[in-house]
Amino acid sequence: MKRRRRTSIAANPVLIGVVTVFVAVVLVFLAYNANSGLPFVPTYDLKVRVPNAAGLVKGNEVRLGGTRVGTVTQITPQTLPDGTVIANLNLKLQRSIEPLPADTMVMIRPRSAIGLKYVQLTRGTSNDTLANGATVPLSQARPVPVELDDFLNIFDAQTRRASQRNLGSFGNAISGRGQNLNQAIQDLEPMLDELEPLANNLASSRTNLAGFFRGLAQSAGVVAPAAETQGQMFANLDTTFTALAGVARPYIQESIVEGPETLRTSTEYLPQLRPFLSNSALLFTRLQPGINYFADAAPSLANIVTVGTPVYKKSPAFNAQLATTLTAVSEFATDPQVLLGVSDLTETTGLLDPTLAFATPAQTVCNYIGIALRNVQEVSSEGGTNGNALRATVLATPGGTYDPANPSTSPPLSPNNEGVPASSPANGGPEGSDPANFLHSNPYPYTAAPGQPKTCEAGTENFEGGKVVIGNPPGPLFTDMPSTAIKEGK
Repeated sequence: MKRRRRTSIAANPVLIGVVTVFVAVVLVFLAYNANSGLPFVPTYDLKVRVPNAAGLVKGNEVRLGGTRVGTVTQITPQTLPDGTVIANLNLKLQRSIEPLPADTMVMIRPRSAIGLKYVQLTRGTSNDTLANGATVPLSQARPVPVELDDFLNIFDAQTRRASQRNLGSFGNAISGRGQNLNQAIQDLEPMLDELEPLANNLASSRTNLAGFFRGLAQSAGVVAPAAETQGQMFANLDTTFTALAGVARPYIQESIVEGPETLRTSTEYLPQLRPFLSNSALLFTRLQPGINYFADAAPSLANIVTVGTPVYKKSPAFNAQLATTLTAVSEFATDPQVLLGVSDLTETTGLLDPTLAFATPAQTVCNYIGIALRNVQEVSSEGGTNGNALRATVLATPGGTYDPANPSTSPPLSPNNEGVPASSPANGGPEGSDPANFLHSNPYPYTAAPGQPKTCEAGTENFEGGKVVIGNPPGPLFTDMPSTAIKEGK
């Protein structure tokens, strides 16, 4: 019997082809997703809000300290409530840098001169960290740096023509003045001698020249948003000076000639106006708060004028009719009986004042009167043509169902309880009596009246068990008001 020969996998061309195709597909898949990271590899994901993502595309690098630590997986715009449009970036980072400090800064920087960009992360110093999936706020995104193409766009066609005109003007200004230039250069030597101590002062640490330039940089940062407005200002100045050139002579020339005399007169008389100007400044300073309120009240005042004009037109007829009414009111006010009634009303009010002092808190603090009226209203039920019926509930009194023949099965004995004849307040009883058979009564509870605690005591007493308590119970009082109480304003 012959044995079958074993066939090697390497000798099977079909299997070799399948393996080759599978490896090629895997390599293509890995190469295609290389910018997004390898599959099945855990990542540290962050969301970043930036003011502008121009030039940034999905798959761009994320760097930390110049080293590639991840990629940009998604870029989505977002419109803020004030209309500003920002960009939200989803970053997929290596787990080796997790976690980053919460004050980590973000900047979008150019990778090359042809426009490629990348996201730069600058690690902060905070003890708090950014968890996986956290969002870096917009306040930690630095402004977009000035790009090379933005700088080159400054020199547009109009700017180049203006530069040509400036160079031509400078050339014409220097032409034929070589001797004067030589003399100016010769005079520079004394100036340079004086410049040396000045340079030493500037170089001194006490001068803090670096701080001066930092201040200039901050000033420039403040002025930067108004750069376009300033550029428009210079354009408008050009228009203005062009218009002034047409009236330079004789009008502006005459104004300059008259200038010295005007200055002399101003020097003589303006000091006399100083008290008036000081008082005017003080007046307008004191009027400023009222003027600010006028700005807010202007629409209402305009509405008053609009609505009031037709009313004022009808006021003469109304005033004519009002004269009779005022006469009747005057006669009523001078009537002796009316004065006597007002006097009696004043006396009545004085007599009611102590009563109101006690009754007012009972209503405004505890709402007892409102609760009583509400309960009285709900006593009657729905009825028919013959009237309404009163709602009634039968309550079994404690101890009233005690059966002496069967003491073990009947409710416990409650001597002197309200359900049975009593010779004294309920105060326990013999063995086998109800352990809660003790009188608790508070006929005059606190109602926040003058001299009483500010509380509604009725129904909220914290009575102690095993003893008779009559009147206000000892111990701390509840200060919670009933749900129907009127809340006192602060």
